[in-house]
Formats: sequence, structure tokens, C-alpha cells
Amino acid sequence: MGLFDRIRRVVGANLNDLVSKAEDPEKMLEQAILEMQEDLVQLRQGVAQTIAAQKRTEKQYNDAQNEINKWQRNAQLALQKGDENLARQALERKKTYTDTGTALKTSLDQQSVQVETLKRNLIQLESKISEAKTKKEMLKARITTAKAQEQLQGMVRGMNTSSAMSAFERMEEKVLMQEARAQSAGELAGADLETQFAKLEAGSDVDDELAALKASLAPASPPNQPLLPQETTTPKTNQQPEVVDAEIESLRKQLDQM
Repeated sequence: MGLFDRIRRVVGANLNDLVSKAEDPEKMLEQAILEMQEDLVQLRQGVAQTIAAQKRTEKQYNDAQNEINKWQRNAQLALQKGDENLARQALERKKTYTDTGTALKTSLDQQSVQVETLKRNLIQLESKISEAKTKKEMLKARITTAKAQEQLQGMVRGMNTSSAMSAFERMEEKVLMQEARAQSAGELAGADLETQFAKLEAGSDVDDELAALKASLAPASPPNQPLLPQETTTPKTNQQPEVVDAEIESLRKQLDQM
């Protein structure tokens, strides 16, 4: 293959590609239907003209048949009157109309065939146009869907999915951190509450121990033994409550420091 042949093929391929891109399918369908409708109009005109010609031929044929019948009667009348020469002329005129009638009959038969053929073609063309209109609507819908899908794919290709996904990941991390802080705060609140109850329990134990200690330090009187008369002035009895109070105060200080 020569260089010029390769250049010609490349240029031809590029031109065909440009033409195919320039063609709008929807407009092409509309144009095709318009052309079919124009053909339908012309076909209808042709059918009408053929039918009109058929009517004229039919009339001429009927007129020729009337003339044949008329000159046949004239020939019979001339023979009845004994005028053979006039009868011959009448038969000659009849023959002329007979030849004309035969030609008209042939033309009429041909026109009848043409009319029937044109009528069938007309019906087929009308059916094709109706089918083409239906297909056009279907193809227009498919074209619209294809264009929408193409635009959507273009939008998807144009989207920066990596940045969008990274943004979602950052938001997810923030949500996880916030949930962790909320959980930590809940655990701390629960721990503080447990600490408060533990302090209450510890305080109850100390109070119980303090009461037990007081009871143990209180003077016990033997059962079923009469109480001795209380001495008015005794140094030991005056000093014992002071010692207990001092010990209680010391215990209180120790509890406060806990």
C-alpha cells in the first residue's frame, strides 16, 4: 500500500468519525419520518391520478361499447330496409369502435392492476410510517436514557472520590473520639458515685466501731448487784471522763484525716 493510499484512508476514517459524531440520532429519525411522509403524499397523489385516469378510461370504454351497440342496430336496420351499402358502412363504423373498445379494455385492465398495486403500497407505507413513529418514540427514550447515563458517568468520573472518602474518614474519627470521651465521662461519673458510696460505707463502719468503743469504755455494773452509793469527791472518777473525751477527740482527728 502506497503512502498516498494510507493518507487517503486515514483522512476518510477521520471524516467518517466526524460525520458520525455530528449526526444527532433524534434529528435523523425526525428527518427520516418527514421523508417517508413526503413519499406518502406523493404516493397518494399518484394513486389519485391513476384512479382518475382509470375512471376516464372506463368512461371511454363504456362510450365505445354504446357506439358498438348503436352501429350494430343501425346495420340491422339498414339490412331490414334493403340498403346493404348503408349496412356495410354501419358495420365499418362498428368495427372502428370495436377496435377502440378493445384498446381501451386493455388499458383499463392495466390501470386496474396499477391502482390495486398503488393502493397496497400506500397501505404498506402508512403502516411503515406508523411503525417508524412508534420506534422513534422508543429510540428517543433510549437516547434520553443513554445521555443521562453518560452525563452521570461523567459526573462520577469528575468527582474527587479520594478527598470525599478521606473527609468521611476524618468525620468518623471525630465521632469515634467523641464517643470515647462520652464513655470515659460516664465511667468517671460512675467511679465517683462508687467512691461516694464507699465513703458512706466506710463512715458507717467507723460510726459502728466508735459506738462499740464507747460501749466498751463505759463502766459495767455486775448483774443483780446493788449499786454502791456514789462518792461525792473522788479523784479517779473525776479524771476518767476527761481521758475518754481526749481519746474520742483523738479518734475524731484520725477520722478527719482519712
